[in-house]
Amino acid sequence: MILRNINGISYYLFPNLESFPDLMHGIFTRNGGFSKGPFSSLNVSLSVGDVSENVIRNRKVVSKCMDNGELIFIKQVHGRNVVFVSGKTPNASTPVAGDALVTDLYNKLLVIKIADCQAVLLYDTAKHVIANVHSGWRGSIHNILGATIDAMKEKFNCRPSDILAGISPSLGPCCAEFVNYKNEIPEQYWKYKDSGCNFDFWTISADQLSCAGVIPENIYSCRICTRCNKDLFYSYRGEKITGRLATVIGLKSVSI
Repeated sequence: MILRNINGISYYLFPNLESFPDLMHGIFTRNGGFSKGPFSSLNVSLSVGDVSENVIRNRKVVSKCMDNGELIFIKQVHGRNVVFVSGKTPNASTPVAGDALVTDLYNKLLVIKIADCQAVLLYDTAKHVIANVHSGWRGSIHNILGATIDAMKEKFNCRPSDILAGISPSLGPCCAEFVNYKNEIPEQYWKYKDSGCNFDFWTISADQLSCAGVIPENIYSCRICTRCNKDLFYSYRGEKITGRLATVIGLKSVSI
């Protein structure tokens, strides 16, 4: 991944998305914000027990790094509902429930909050449609990625072969232990398990994207474990009480 720093705020870029002039995106670290204690310091979630004033300031920091675009949040529920962002601004105090955001509008920054779950950024280079997908283990076993690409095809006539994908830092196979996997994870996913109880959800996501028609060469998985890098990323598995990272993608107008 490519590290960028703006006024002391660090975030990562996916190499396969970085070169497009009409695209903004970033996987922000946990550092550079105003939150204290276990939420230190760039927490963007209002629902984890942090001081709301600090979260609002942190969100403004993220927006400023992304050309002051409008941050669009949803209520993430570990399901497979896809939310289309239209011209009408959602009510920030009562966000719509869902686990994927899709739009073709400019200056709308689609935000997924994570602390071990994957955020998967999608960009259709032909239709100029973007998506941000929250894919935790529950979303993975219900194939939220496949549902999102299906929604992009139906709503915008996207072709999967035109879609680029970036898989964010998340819980790696080194730490994704599921001791009750026989009751939690369908048998079709057991082939992604090691000799113990650890699962490789990075590969699951890459395979789901491929099965949905995304060309494997267009999929970038950073393969960075959040629990192993708690100095940079929040980790629910590693910390329990903690913040949520901002993962962002948006379209911007480009002068010709």
